[in-house]
Formats: sequence, C-alpha cells, structure tokens
Amino acid sequence: MRYKLIRLISVTLVLATGLFSEAASPNIVCILADDMGYGDVHALNPDSKIPTPNLDRLASEGMKFTDAHTPSAVCTPTRYGLLTGRYCWRSRLKRGVLNGYSTPLIETERATIASLLKSHGYTTAIVGKWHLGLGFAKANDGNTFDFEKPVAHGPKELGFDFSYVIPASLDFPPYVFVRDGAITELPTLTQDSQKFPAFLRKGPRSPDFVMDECLDHLVGQATGFLKTHASDAQSKPFFLYFPLTAPHKPVLPHSRFQEKTKLGPYGDFVFQVDWTVGQVMKALEEYKLAENTIVIYTSDNGSFMYRTDNPNESDHVDDKTQQRYKSSNHKANYVFRGTKADIWEAGHHVPFFVRWPSKVEQGSKCDQTICLTDIMATAADVTEAKLPDGAAPDSFSFLPLLQGKAPKETRPAVIHHSSGGMFAIREGKWKLVLGNGSGGREKPSGKPFQKPYALFDLSKDISEQKNVAEEFSEVAARLEQKYEEIRASE
Repeated sequence: MRYKLIRLISVTLVLATGLFSEAASPNIVCILADDMGYGDVHALNPDSKIPTPNLDRLASEGMKFTDAHTPSAVCTPTRYGLLTGRYCWRSRLKRGVLNGYSTPLIETERATIASLLKSHGYTTAIVGKWHLGLGFAKANDGNTFDFEKPVAHGPKELGFDFSYVIPASLDFPPYVFVRDGAITELPTLTQDSQKFPAFLRKGPRSPDFVMDECLDHLVGQATGFLKTHASDAQSKPFFLYFPLTAPHKPVLPHSRFQEKTKLGPYGDFVFQVDWTVGQVMKALEEYKLAENTIVIYTSDNGSFMYRTDNPNESDHVDDKTQQRYKSSNHKANYVFRGTKADIWEAGHHVPFFVRWPSKVEQGSKCDQTICLTDIMATAADVTEAKLPDGAAPDSFSFLPLLQGKAPKETRPAVIHHSSGGMFAIREGKWKLVLGNGSGGREKPSGKPFQKPYALFDLSKDISEQKNVAEEFSEVAARLEQKYEEIRASE
C-alpha cells in the first residue's frame, strides 16, 4: 500500500512538472509587415506624422532594436530566411522574388521555425501572405492550373498545423485565399490591372477576395485562431506567424482609414497596419494570453516610397499617384539612403520590436546588429529546443540581448542582399558593398562585384554618403575576405 502511494505521488509530481513546463513555454506571435519603412513608425522616427499608437505601445512595453536588418531588400528571400534561418541566396533564388504561381522555394526536408516548434509541442499557424510558392496543380492541358485540387507544397508540408494564406503579394494573381491547402472559393472573376496607388496585375480572382477588405479578413482569421486556442483549457503553447499584406501595393486602405493622416493613401495604409497590430494585442489581452506570449513585430524590407529633398517636386501628398514623399512631409525610410530593393540601408534596415512581459524590460533598447534569420535560433533558445543538424546555418540567438545580457559570443557579420543580387557585409560599424551601385531601384543600380566597392562607417555616416574604401583599404579587404568565407560556408 505504501509503495502504491509513493508511486502515485511520484507519477503525480512528474505529470505536474510536465504540465508546468508546458504552461511555462511561451507562446510566440511574429507579425511581419510588408514594405513598412523604419521611418513609418513614430517610436523610431519622432518626426513622423503618421499615428502609430499601437506600435509605439509595443515598443514601450518591450525592447526596440535600432539596428535590425532583413537578409534581403525584397520579400520572398526575406521570408525564406526568416522561416529557415538560412540566407536565401544559398537556395535556387539568386535575385528577385517569386510570383503567385511559382513553384515552392523551401525544400520539403528543410527545417523551419514551424516544424521545429511543432516537434517540441507547439501548435503552429500562419495567417497572411505566403509568397514562397504553393505548388498549384496543373490542369490537363499542362499550361493552366486546376484550382479545385489542393496545393502540393504549402505551409502544411513545412510544419504549420493551420494555414490561411494568400499566394504572394496582394498585387500578384491568383487572388485567392488558401485554407489548409485548399482554395476557399474558385477564382471565377477576372481582376483588371490598375495603376499606382491601387496597383494590381491582371488575373483570376475569387468572389470572396475583396482587395480593400483583405487585411481586415486576415486579422479576423488571426484573432480567430487566438480565440480558438484560448478556449481549449488543455491547449499547448502556440506559434502564430502573421505576415501582413500591407502597406505593400496595392495601396488600398479600408474606407475607415482613408484621409486620416493627410499623407495620402500610403500614410492611411500605415495607419491601418498599426490598427491591425492593435487588434492582435487586444485579442491576446482579451483571451488572457498576453502575459505568456512573446510578440515580435518587424517588416520584410524597407518602404517602396522614394524620398525627394526638392521642395518644388510634387509628391504623394500633392498627387496620390506619385510614389514619393518630400522629406518635409515624411521620411518612410527615415534618413537611410535608397528604398526597398536596394543594398543601401533603406532596403533592409527595418523596425523590430519584441514584447515579452516580465522577461523583457519595458522601454528597453538594443543597438546591437541583428538579422531576421536570427528569429529561428532565438525561438529554439527560448524553448530549449535543439536545432536539427544542418538547420538554420545563418541564425544566431538574440535571447541574451532580450535579457539585457552580453551574448556569450559576438554575432558573425551579417550579409545583406539586394533585389538585383548585390551583396554587402556588415560587421560592427563597418559596411562593405560588393558592387558599384544600389543593386536595386536607386540609380545607378550598378552591377554585383563590379568595382569600385563602397565602404561606410555607419557610426558616423548612417546615410551612406561618404565612401571610405580607399582611406580604410585594410578594413575593406578584411570584410571582403570575411564575406567570401561566409558565402562559401553552409
């Protein structure tokens, strides 16, 4: 009898410990804006006239990173890097982005954040923009697609238990919602092409896919997932990846937000993105999930809005068809040089906030360089999950930074990549551009590995105005060698 009692107590303690450990595992919500610039957020750019109260609150309740970067200056490769912890230039995609019909980019056998966390007891979900290839079934003619069949290689095959996505950016057909691999409604309509700001490409569209309601629809799906999860008393910890569709083109803010900022449709769309983040935060609080949830907010690259310092030029405020702002009106990319797609800072220097109640000091700031590829290793570190062999080769945990501690070892140099295949390497205050232009949209675009290369001391020249490669030739040579070593490694 005594043995049975002792055994019962032991089993009870083991079960209780297991339940405690599971309950202690933090939920993780990662919100990825589409084309939001560093200067769009008031918490990072006090001169911004766009109200961002929810993002400002997120920053004040956690840590803001002032030197966070995307691995690429455009979206598909950044999403690849975020989910796999691996630079996308190591994959088959060496420049540019996929379209809505592209074949899947992430290899089936490659570990992702979702598959990692799922293997450690997490429920995993994605709601929003995918843009990594879905594997639509081809019709019998071999040229068109059979949308009645499920996709062959989507989020489910890469570790997500639940998925509700659009295939690519909101300006790429097919314009359909895909829930757990199946299209929610067949695309029986044809969407005509439109010009900026409501930029769209011509293609098939489902009746349930309404452009200016898309963001609202997705936040409903995301908060619905949170509600369903919270209603289960025995629910496991969860990972929700919420890649937004905005403020990427088409710049179509909902009527509730139109003309609210006096900065044209783009300003209104940024305002709507902020509201969307607020809805997620509100849901976490309403369903009593906030205290044990890490919220990460960032963007996949910089803003596509150009900046002009010429007061006589018209801009987006004067004419909504203009894809630029006078610097006196708004600096979407802050004081950084260039725009989305460029190797310059505007292409990849992005907002990055982390809130983790009772774990991350409120109102804290980190000036250390991090990259979105680091999210996977950090998630593994937070959950004490071991990364599979060969997984996330370009991911390095920033958990010590969140804890206000010095990392055990210095993060290796970060590699940046432009839409046109231009590389740059960043280490400490130094940044070396391995080409002779932007590698993207700003002129001259230049060519990769064509000299003269450009070296910048970002501690003194964050706007990248003075090339000091000749003055500090030994630094440029050292960084070039380090780049070669990282590129050759895996």
